Amino acid sequence: MSIEFPVLLTLRSPDDTAALARCIAPQLRRGDTILLAGEIGAGKTHFARALIQHLQATTGHIEDVPSPTFTLVQTYDVGDNQIWHADLYRLSSGDEIEELGLRDAFDTAICLIEWPERLGQLRPSNAIEFEFRTSDEPDKRTLTMRTNARRWQALLPVIAEFSNGDHA
Repeated sequence: MSIEFPVLLTLRSPDDTAALARCIAPQLRRGDTILLAGEIGAGKTHFARALIQHLQATTGHIEDVPSPTFTLVQTYDVGDNQIWHADLYRLSSGDEIEELGLRDAFDTAICLIEWPERLGQLRPSNAIEFEFRTSDEPDKRTLTMRTNARRWQALLPVIAEFSNGDHA
């Protein structure tokens, strides 16, 4: 199966969402940014939590991964990498976002950014966007992945394996 961006996936349950996060996590490296878009309750934080905990498990140290809704940014050390998980929902200006230090983190850490539309001109051009959408079925989500950055082409075989059901 040959796929290319944009990619549309159906996630039938929260377990599917977590399984996708576990498939993608090992592919990430310093300087990667995943923009997590979608309405409240669409699965952004669930995906981020599963991804972060999978990377933590590789170091043998799993800690709680709360939503950064009120703290705005949570950071995690995972081996030689640092993960920044940001929730920009409560921010309204570029100045507020600039104060968080995200510009530097985009180059030095793995970044997971919820509510990326708030980034405006700070949005990294090499990011990949995951847009989660709810459906009429309570646990079912659709996910659209978009990017123009070549770096993410290496992710396509992993996504193809996942969509073929190799994630059980």
